[in-house]
Amino acid sequence: MKKDFYLTRYALIIKKLENSPSTYLQIENYLLNSFEFQDANIKSYSIRTLQRDIREISNLFNLSIHNKKKGDNRYYIETRPMMEVDEYNQKLLESFQVSNALNLHPDFSDFIFFETRKPTGVEHFYDLFFAIRNKRIVTFQHYNFKYKMMTSRKVHPLALKESKGRWYLIGIDTKDKIQKSFGLDRVNELQVSNTKFKEKYKYNFKEHFKNAFGVMNLSEQNPKKIVIKCTKHQGEYIKSFPLHQSQKQTEETETEQFFEFFLHPTYDFMQEILSFGKEVTVIEPQTLVNDILEQLQISINNYTQK
Repeated sequence: MKKDFYLTRYALIIKKLENSPSTYLQIENYLLNSFEFQDANIKSYSIRTLQRDIREISNLFNLSIHNKKKGDNRYYIETRPMMEVDEYNQKLLESFQVSNALNLHPDFSDFIFFETRKPTGVEHFYDLFFAIRNKRIVTFQHYNFKYKMMTSRKVHPLALKESKGRWYLIGIDTKDKIQKSFGLDRVNELQVSNTKFKEKYKYNFKEHFKNAFGVMNLSEQNPKKIVIKCTKHQGEYIKSFPLHQSQKQTEETETEQFFEFFLHPTYDFMQEILSFGKEVTVIEPQTLVNDILEQLQISINNYTQK
């Protein structure tokens, strides 16, 4: 069994057992007939390897797999992690699947094409993760797009947040004690100090970002019900790849689909809606409708001015 193939095995076992409880022979047959095993030219999978894989799956993904339930010899997933943990695990599995495919096949560049716009700053990710977990003060230079200048920052790091392919540090700027977000792609000269900050911040970021879209500071806003309508065609894309976790479809006609959200109507969300062009229209709230109309009018003026 190839040592660098274990992550793919884990993903396949989880996929199989999520579909239905299975015996060792059923799992073995599923794995050996998978394209992944065929491509790697793997011809056997022992029960000893399965038992070892199950232990590692439990350690890595917080999934408990057993095969003793009322005399049944099928393996099944006994417990599922909380929703937010499950989402992280799913991303890990997806990353492992892609990574393993690339590692196994050096000629992948002939068939697989990545987005050319690649986020930078991820080299700081683990250092900041360490600083957050250990409450270490961090200092860095941060580039401000608006003023086109570098500024020195001293921050109490609290969380990392992904938004539209970019990563952001959420923390308290010690200069004014205000919570801010800093794009990792604009962070330079990062230093994690040995000094710990003593303040005990009571932010619940799971709740803080529950009704968020993007990384905007939400302290001055209240979430609202937002209703949009879209063409039938665009609605299928929005259903298959929801804009937000609060999304729910409320109506469907022969030509249109309607969706409802409960979130902060931030600038980030408005920009997302505008990116759909004529395919999506905001119905409510009126304040968001007015903001979008203002943005559209500015765009029209930019094209009509001579």
